Amino acid sequence: MRCRALLAGALALLWSIGVSAAERAPVAQQVLHHGNGSEPNALDPHRVEGVSANNIVRDLFEGLTGISPTGEVIPAAAAQWTISEDGRIYTFALRENLRWSDGSALTAEDFVAGFQRSINPATGNTFAQMLSAIDNADAVLKGRVPVTALGVSAPDARTVVIRLAAPTPYLLGLLSHPTAFPVHRPSLEKWGRDFARPGRLVSNGAYVLKNWVVQSQIEIARNPQYWNNANTVVERVFYHPSEDINAELKRYAADEFDSTYEIPLVQAKALRVRYGKELHVAAYLGSYFYGFNLSKPPFKGNPKLRQALTMAIDREVIVGKVMNGVALPAYSYVPSGTWNYTPQVPDWAAWPREKKLAAARRLYAEAGYSAANPLTVELRYNTHDDHKRIALVMAAMWKQWLGVNTRLINEEFKVFLQNRKLHEVTQLFRSAWISDYDDATSFLDLQTTTHGRNDSVYRNPAYDALLQQAATTADIAARRALLEQAERLLLIDLPVLPIYTYVSKHLVKPWVAGWQDNSYDYHYSKDLQVLAHPERRAAR
Repeated sequence: MRCRALLAGALALLWSIGVSAAERAPVAQQVLHHGNGSEPNALDPHRVEGVSANNIVRDLFEGLTGISPTGEVIPAAAAQWTISEDGRIYTFALRENLRWSDGSALTAEDFVAGFQRSINPATGNTFAQMLSAIDNADAVLKGRVPVTALGVSAPDARTVVIRLAAPTPYLLGLLSHPTAFPVHRPSLEKWGRDFARPGRLVSNGAYVLKNWVVQSQIEIARNPQYWNNANTVVERVFYHPSEDINAELKRYAADEFDSTYEIPLVQAKALRVRYGKELHVAAYLGSYFYGFNLSKPPFKGNPKLRQALTMAIDREVIVGKVMNGVALPAYSYVPSGTWNYTPQVPDWAAWPREKKLAAARRLYAEAGYSAANPLTVELRYNTHDDHKRIALVMAAMWKQWLGVNTRLINEEFKVFLQNRKLHEVTQLFRSAWISDYDDATSFLDLQTTTHGRNDSVYRNPAYDALLQQAATTADIAARRALLEQAERLLLIDLPVLPIYTYVSKHLVKPWVAGWQDNSYDYHYSKDLQVLAHPERRAAR
């Protein structure tokens, strides 16, 4: 029903601009080509990192819940669920006759195995702490109890029960994330951590993995075993990795791509004029920031230096000139629009520019640096034109206002991620976070001591305690106050330097029906359809 409604809306739009009935009809060959950013690090749902990889994994696998085209949590592999009166026990009823792509039955035990594998420290899942709300999760993560002690069970083949340490209002949204996806146990037993490869990967989503040519394309095809296959229209999808956004734009202009991963920010205004409604810009729960490595000089034990660099940059110039207005200046770590939360902004954010610079220079001097003894620092970022432009502007601002010498180092995405985790290598690095569920903890948890994505090596027991207390607080208002207190502390310690809040930005061909902007920026291929269009090129 939802797919039919989406298609009806798309057809109505095309009718309103005078497209003929023949052009509105679905084409026979339902194939999509997407530009998709960096080469995926993996397609294993419990080891995947980065937006580009997650885009593919969400097509291949499915959790208990999913996200609708408009951004709401909806039933997925689970047909329905109940929640106990105290909010601590969720009971999920799986759909009838769920199957893996090889035709074997998918049972509740596959979900239990998925949760246990996901949180097992041996798996190396950097998102494992997302499951910390589940009973015994922290003890599992710390190696105190076996993974079988995790509060997820299968009383029968079609029932999954999740027991929580405390009420968790964002749990249903979290369960749509790959961290909570099931695992095909025979494949894992046969292939180990190499099971997620073409010819091996057995999945439960709307699509199956057909081919993966590194730095070229990943091909997925419709899964006839998927429970809702009858309402899936697109037969094949090609995801094309590219770190060159200008090359991606050229392929979109040549009708080789049906959508882009993003757009060159320097061309934002011109693209709006040229493509009109094909340019989709929407609110997005994501933050772009730099991380300070607090485990080594020059930032270890030097909060005044971190504060000086943070105050010296002009976010309004970065967003207005570098980003062409396609972002929002950020002084908080958690972005605006997050559910039941007010982002915390330091008092100095409202100061005039000259007052900020005066304070930055004073702090820089107090940190031990001067014109005679300037800071020299390395800034790492993954290869990308816009990351480079922002890094150049940041370095120029620090040089102009403080005298800092910045050496820029760009690296291919996988190498960049590896070096961020090698804390003896990095000093200052580009980072970003896109919310996996609509709650402030999706951002704040990253900076806790034991989190797998705490690349700043931030260690503050008071911060950890606030997050832990919030995790066991049922009262919504009290929980919110604890989280806001934690962010205020984070902005004093400054393991991260907030720069801007994201908006999603894609070019999407008018013949792609079903695409709707939402705050998650999730666009499942199963919800899309290709319509005929006079400009569409011959089948590719």
